[in-house]
Amino acid sequence: MSKTAEQYKKVIANCRSIFEKKAKDYGTAWRILRISALTDQIFIKAQRIRTLQEKGISKVGDDAEGEFIAIVNYCVMGLIQLELGSETQLELPIEKTLALYDSKTNQAFELMMAKNHDYGEAWRDMRVSSITDLIMMKILRTKQIEDNKGKTLISEGVDANYLDMLNYAVFALIKSDEEK
Repeated sequence: MSKTAEQYKKVIANCRSIFEKKAKDYGTAWRILRISALTDQIFIKAQRIRTLQEKGISKVGDDAEGEFIAIVNYCVMGLIQLELGSETQLELPIEKTLALYDSKTNQAFELMMAKNHDYGEAWRDMRVSSITDLIMMKILRTKQIEDNKGKTLISEGVDANYLDMLNYAVFALIKSDEEK
């Protein structure tokens, strides 16, 4: 488990670095997005990964790893939006934005550690394409929950799905790194 924790933190540090640079370039313009728009952004990224996996060719040059990083960061944005809501100011100071990022990724890490304990790191024996499909399934579930105005009868909410998608994307990045 310590290997997983170390790999996980390395992936998150890379994702955070990209998030921070983009925050310095663009501020928190993403705060204007509704949760449904963030879910759709994650869908676009996952669909692109799936297309790259099936076709094996990229015509725009970006690779699947960059898209998995984007999924991690969009999930964090979604979790922040769920916490802050649309009532809070759009532009957040960089320090507050990064503190929120760290809070959400720490929450995802704790969830991952608990699930890894219970599932015995089953993800290590999965294919990256299967991880992509699980992310796609979680996106479709999230969209359905959003279409139902957040109401569920028995299922977890949007936040739980964002945390799972974030963790699946990290697993895919760990596996990709191991394959190099």
